[in-house]
Amino acid sequence: MVFPADAVYVAAGANVGDSLSAPAEVCPGDIYELERGQEALRLVVAREAGAQHVAAGSAIGTPGDVVDLLGRYTLMGDDGNRVELLVLALHGTAAGIYALPMSPMGAGIEYALVKVEDAPEAAPLSDLLCVSFARGTLITMADGTQRGIETLAQGDRVLTRDHGPQPVRWVGHATLRAVGAFAPVVISAGAMGNAGDLIISQHHRMFLYQRNRAKGVPTSEVLVQAKHLVNGETIFLREGAYVDYFSLVFDRHEIIYAEGIPAESLMVTEATLSRLPVELSAEVKAQFPGLSQHQHFGTEAGRQMLDLLTPSAQVGPKAKARPKA
Repeated sequence: MVFPADAVYVAAGANVGDSLSAPAEVCPGDIYELERGQEALRLVVAREAGAQHVAAGSAIGTPGDVVDLLGRYTLMGDDGNRVELLVLALHGTAAGIYALPMSPMGAGIEYALVKVEDAPEAAPLSDLLCVSFARGTLITMADGTQRGIETLAQGDRVLTRDHGPQPVRWVGHATLRAVGAFAPVVISAGAMGNAGDLIISQHHRMFLYQRNRAKGVPTSEVLVQAKHLVNGETIFLREGAYVDYFSLVFDRHEIIYAEGIPAESLMVTEATLSRLPVELSAEVKAQFPGLSQHQHFGTEAGRQMLDLLTPSAQVGPKAKARPKA
């Protein structure tokens, strides 16, 4: 889901009034806003022979139009949320620049541009948008035993919070450099009641439950991206070297148990499939022809909402990274 560059503009700063643009043309420190009332557009992308292009079913562009990744920006919102933003260039019928937020971006919120990075060489969008567990993560199985996620295969039965034992329908795998948005979050043993260190991608959501729902939080069940839990001590970013990520897909979007604590499975939607390499997308489509998975529980909580939660659900005040490995 992307926004046209004109919808993300500089509200204050050196380039005031300008639309989002390529790395060489932006100025760190400028304040950006997403235009109110702007709806996201669905961009479906396929990857073949090392190139990314518009695929069938996209709401913008024509199948075959080339899609280039120009850069990756980090913005800090006045609500305390950090947003990683991918900047894309489309060539062809819908030529122009588009913004792809890697986490929710609110209209009317001021976002300071704090970091500008050029595009990683030959990085597929699927790699940049992974929701995954690291190799070695212990997953609770239907019989109560725990197995390393890398040993799981289609048909293995995993314990879920809401639907009991459920068979795994698909296992995804990617090996990425553990830097920037790819660096994993380490939840140290015991930080959230986990038996061992839990290592997950930054956008993976953990499940929190409040016995006494906080005022301003719509539900007792809350899903929080791991990056918002970082406190620099018991929960931190680990940068350096490479990381093996694994994703699990079930018939429904599920809450499963990793290192003994609840976390989400990969939610399959058309947007998810548009981010996968074409060969993996075809495989998932065969398993999930309806593409009908929905989040059926909980509230998506950002950093600001996390501060409203009960003390037992809070994990740390301010995000900061540990030194690189």
